Amino acid sequence: MKRSHDRYEVGDEVIDLLVDQLTGHCASTETEYLLHEIITTVVKLGRESQDKGDLKLVNNALKELRYAFKIFAPYRDVKKVIIFGSARSPKTSAEYKMAEEFARKVTEKGNMIVTGGGGGVMEAGNKGSRPGKEFALNIRLPFEQKPNPYINEKEKIINFKYFFTRKLTFMKETDATALFPGGFGTNDEGFEAITLVQTGKSKPRPIVLMEPEGLGYWTAWRRFVRDHLIKNGYADKEDLGLFYVARTVDEAVKFIDDFYRVYHSIRYISGLTAIRLKRKISSGTLKYLNKDFKDILAGGDIRLSSATKEEVKRGEYVELPRLVMKFNCHDYGRLFQLIHAINKD
Repeated sequence: MKRSHDRYEVGDEVIDLLVDQLTGHCASTETEYLLHEIITTVVKLGRESQDKGDLKLVNNALKELRYAFKIFAPYRDVKKVIIFGSARSPKTSAEYKMAEEFARKVTEKGNMIVTGGGGGVMEAGNKGSRPGKEFALNIRLPFEQKPNPYINEKEKIINFKYFFTRKLTFMKETDATALFPGGFGTNDEGFEAITLVQTGKSKPRPIVLMEPEGLGYWTAWRRFVRDHLIKNGYADKEDLGLFYVARTVDEAVKFIDDFYRVYHSIRYISGLTAIRLKRKISSGTLKYLNKDFKDILAGGDIRLSSATKEEVKRGEYVELPRLVMKFNCHDYGRLFQLIHAINKD
């Protein structure tokens, strides 16, 4: 690895040389600089911190993430849906039955599901899933959260010590979110999922709130968001489009399918936003997008494009057509509306 004056280093020539040597044995050419920075950070932490608690936290978090990445790596090209909901829902409840049916229908379409691994709605998700089409991200708690008996492949159970590493894995490794009625944890996970897409920290994804007929759980929740967050200016009215309330399983499955009907994925590259498409859209739809979504552009137009140089270099879906634009990276509720408009082409 070439040395440079602005490179991230420990500042001790002997240690920096050892880091170089270790990195050279462990990383590919493409990832070498990243592994070098990780190891350098670990060395800095060891030299700067004498707090055992700090080191235990970093150690456990890094080990949990490493293991989770290893388990999910072979399945990165398969769409996955995360199922959130109460661990306390009984088998006779409407949400339990709905979650079981939802998991069955989603996995029958070739998708995989990810649950929190516990009881209630999470158990229903694993129970309804087709064999081999599920993951369980369990959290170790002193009460209530034990792995449910419906996880077919035990190697796909990941046990987490920390909520933050578990939640990061939930969002990083999935493509859609389904929320069933639940308690504080479910609401926390729902608000975080919406916050991450609203701020651009997570790529756009369908977020569907599953409400059994007559229950009114998410209807009341949405009313709270509208009457207290939107009306008081704490969120934009377009942010109501970041999630969707579904009252039947088929409605929810269709919403997720439709989100990826034409839209494939997104990439932010040096001031440009590239929206990858499964097929080219019509000239009429492109004209409509430029007229109706000019307000979210920092300049220029929305145009059809082939893969950018950066995407070609990294081999990222180079065969797919793209829409390229200078998105203002602020109005993500409107960006979701643009994606829905693309999917109607």
